Amino acid sequence: MRNEIASAEKKMTTALEAFRHQLSTLRTGRASAALLDGVMVSSYGTEVPIRQVCSLTVPESNLLVAQPWDPKLCGEIDRAIRKADLGLNPVSDGKVVRIPIPPPTEERRKELVKRAHQIAEEVRVEVRRFRHEANDVLKKMMKDKKISEDDERRGLEDIQKVTDRNISEVDSILKGKEEEILKV
Repeated sequence: MRNEIASAEKKMTTALEAFRHQLSTLRTGRASAALLDGVMVSSYGTEVPIRQVCSLTVPESNLLVAQPWDPKLCGEIDRAIRKADLGLNPVSDGKVVRIPIPPPTEERRKELVKRAHQIAEEVRVEVRRFRHEANDVLKKMMKDKKISEDDERRGLEDIQKVTDRNISEVDSILKGKEEEILKV
């Protein structure tokens, strides 16, 4: 029974970490290397993550700099960033790619908040699914007489507490990100 609760809690924690990572890729107006995590660059005929072909630095709060390992890839990095549809316009000088981060418009901020809420709801659904799976295992264990009714009830309560804690953590993270996005 404890294993099922621990397993559900681990899955929920993993979902929370994925949620944090997804939110870090939302553009808030401040430069962050995480903005480019989903960008794939064509390097010698294969698509690779941008971090595998260059180093990303943040010299200013509104500027990212991509320093490619091979300067010949500057054009490919530039194209990949434009193709990623992040609303960024990189500038390449043949040695480095400078990516100015413009402040998002009010409309764009609202879209970002809406997207953050969508991501949060997906994570809540996932957490509830993990709760449901753990509850099903406990009910099956009780049916198979591996645990008593009292143990099942306690297990269900424990799983619900873990679920509630994770859902409130999602809400807390979302609130912080929403404030960060809407901050002018």
